[in-house]
Parts: sequence; structure tokens; C-alpha cells
Amino acid sequence: MTTLMVGGALLLLMMMLLGSGVWIAMTLALCGWVGQAFFTTTEPGKNLFSAFWESNASWELAALPLFIWMGEILFRSKLSEEMFEGLAPWLNRIPGRLMHTTILGCGIFGSVSGSSAATCATISKVALPELMKRGYDEKMALGSLATAGTLGILIPPSITMVVYAVAADASIIRIFLAGFLPGLLLMALFSGYIGWWSLANKHKMPPAEAPISFAEKLRRSRNLIPCGALIVFIVWVLISGFATATECAAYGVVGALALALWSRSLSWQNFKDGVFGAARTSCMIMFILAGAAFLTKTMAFTGIPRELAEWVSSMHLSPYALIAVLVGVYLVMGTALDGISMIVLTSAVVMPMIQKAGFDLVWFGIFIVLLVEIAEVTPPVGFNLFVLQNMTGKDSNTIAKAAIPFFACLVVCIVLITLFPSIVTLLPDLVMGKEK
Repeated sequence: MTTLMVGGALLLLMMMLLGSGVWIAMTLALCGWVGQAFFTTTEPGKNLFSAFWESNASWELAALPLFIWMGEILFRSKLSEEMFEGLAPWLNRIPGRLMHTTILGCGIFGSVSGSSAATCATISKVALPELMKRGYDEKMALGSLATAGTLGILIPPSITMVVYAVAADASIIRIFLAGFLPGLLLMALFSGYIGWWSLANKHKMPPAEAPISFAEKLRRSRNLIPCGALIVFIVWVLISGFATATECAAYGVVGALALALWSRSLSWQNFKDGVFGAARTSCMIMFILAGAAFLTKTMAFTGIPRELAEWVSSMHLSPYALIAVLVGVYLVMGTALDGISMIVLTSAVVMPMIQKAGFDLVWFGIFIVLLVEIAEVTPPVGFNLFVLQNMTGKDSNTIAKAAIPFFACLVVCIVLITLFPSIVTLLPDLVMGKEK
């Protein structure tokens, strides 16, 4: 059996297990076990334990449960409700109104967390209940949260960017700077679609609030101060270099608890429910990460990613044809691998091809990150789909369908940076000068 046939068999097995209702993490681990037991000479038992340990024994990953706990505190202490009360008057005249908070929230929080899963889980916990309570369309809310959550790996700092910079021997600072303008472009595309959809589907939007005076808007804006101050503080300590992302998450939890105490909305029951809720969500995400790490080991042992990359290399394509084929290859790999694994397993073959075709490695880094974002919302292993599925009880295919229009926005962003590469390279060149 050829390597690509092995990949097809494992993908079919994964679809069957997911379709039969097997837990997501168990499905990933079982596919990894079958792949190693039947198609390699390695011992799957040893690799299973090492994959589970390596994927979760991480200082950086400690930020995940902390950020999720912060979101639980804001949600259960009604601070998030007050924040929406403060935003509503200012967004009342904008098409889409409070739906834009999902995009803005994910963009701001993504710049702090650097994690797609943490961004999606935290903003969903805060925004989704408020949007549903106010009568906004659930399908649009789910689709926007699934895709906007991926901004956590595009807007610096980003672990995926660091991994790419090491693999490509490129400047981490240049790649960080290169992510800002595409991140803003993607946020504009998401918000633009929300505005267009709300104008085309006015019957699905809740009625606008009655116009109020400017003085009343300012009075209600006082509700923005607590959460706004917390977000500004977290961003400031990170940018100033005072704290790492994980330490920022800890500050966020302490700050959220202090605000909840100050507002007298924190009770012992709220505190206990918040801890249990954060523990459940964090364990779910980490279990899925462990299963994905084991499947990634299987992919490495079978050589499927390397064979795909070598197949592309053997075609001797023109530069833009090469980019088009790489899009397809990475999208296929994204159905079974996480973004970091996609980069690590293919970099040795893909990087020389990219350099030979004349593409800038910093530009290609952002290109890859956008493809990783697409992988986060692509079934059957779209990680953000799993996060929302476990948080809302909705089927992952339902969430994937809701995300299709925003998926198209990601594709448009890739096309734009390909046609106009200066969107990526402008900021690094202005700040650090052009590379020689």
C-alpha cells in the first residue's frame, strides 16, 4: 500500500469514527494507533504516552486554562453583560450592531493570548450568551466566533509564527510585524461580511434600540471601563515586556476576580461554577490536543506530509501555480494535522521550493499562517469547531456550515496578499528596513 493510500485509509477511518459519535480526542488517538500498529514498525504504546505528555507539559499551554477561567469569571459575574450594555449605544447605527463585538473581541484578545483555542473559547463564553439573549442570529454568531477565533495565531505574538521563523531561519520580529496588517485586513473582511449580511437579512436582526442622547451614551459607557481597563492592562504588560503570555493570563484572572469583587457580583457559587467550567473546557481542549499530537506522530512515521511535499516539488510548477498547489496540499493536511505540525513536517522540502520560486520567506510565513487558520475551521479536525461544539452542544458540521462565508473571507485574504504582497512586507520594511 502506498503512503498516500495509507493517508486515505486513515482519513476514511476518522470520518467513520466521528460519524458514529466517538469522542473527538478518542477518534484522533485511535486513528494514530491504527496507523502506527498496521503501517509502521514503531510501538504505538510508547508513542501514545510520549505524545500525551509532550502535548500538555508546556509552560505556554498553562495560559489556556487561565484565559478560559478569566472568561468564566467575566461571564458569571455579569461584567460581560455590562460591557455589552456600554457598547450597544455606539454600535446601534452600524449594520450588524453587536455582532461586530465577536470580531473586535477576538482581534484584541488574540493579540494577548497567541492561541486560537484560548481566543475562541474565551470570547465565545463572554459574547455568545449575550448575543443569544439579545436575539441575534445564532448561525452568524457561531460562524463568526469559529473563524475570528483564529486571529489568535495571526495577530502577534503567535506560537505558530515562532515555529515557522525557526523552521525557515527567518527573523521572528519581522514575521511578527508582518502579521499586523493582514490581521487588520481579515478583521475588516469579517466585519464587512457581517454588515452586508445584516442589511440583506434585516428580518433576522433584533430591532434596533431607540435613539438616545450623546450624554446618555457617555453615561452608559461607564460600563465599558472595568472590562476595558482589564484588557488594556493585559495588553500593556505583554507589549512592555513585563510579563509573558502565560503570566498575562494569570494577571487576567486576578484582575477579573478583583473586578467581580469590586462590583459585588462575585459569590462563592459563581466562583465554584467558574472553576469547574474552566476545568471542563480546558480538559476537553487538552485531551483533543493530546489525541492530535499522537496522530501527528503517526503522520510523521508514515511520511505522508513529506511525500505530498515531494510530489509537489516533482511537478516543476511556475511560481503562482506552485502557490495554488500548495494551498490545496496544506488544506488537505489541515484535515488531519494541527498547524505547527504542518509547518514542521513539510518545511525541509517546501522552503527550498519557495526560495527558488522567488517568494519572500516572511511573506510565505503569513501565507502559511492563513492556511493554518483555514485548517482550524476545516472538518473533520477543525480545532475551533471542536471547541465550539463542546461549549454549545451543536454538531461540528453545523458550526462548519455556519463558518463557510467567513471561510471565504479567509480565502479572499490569501488572494489579496498574493496579488499585493506589500500588505505583508510594508510594515517590516518600514520598521526594520528592507532585507538585502
